[in-house]
Amino acid sequence: MSTPAIVEINDAQFCQAHMKEVCDACPIDLREENDSFFGFDFIDREGIEPPTSTTNKDGVWQCKKHGSAECNQCYGWKKQITRLRAAAKKAGKK
Repeated sequence: MSTPAIVEINDAQFCQAHMKEVCDACPIDLREENDSFFGFDFIDREGIEPPTSTTNKDGVWQCKKHGSAECNQCYGWKKQITRLRAAAKKAGKK
């Protein structure tokens, strides 16, 4: 089985084919790598997905909405991961 292709968008990794952090089709799970990069210990949480993105002439991924490769509004991964971690912890307490 071949290794799925990975793309990096503003420091977070996703499967290239489906643009998902956790992709059952590939199969790939990049949550641990992304959590580690942003300074978190891994926990079982929902995966993040980038908004519609395209590559610019230099091959750098950028959000389609704002045309920025470093768009904190669209690519605020640390904030998104923090929310998903809190939701996972809360769900575990029920």
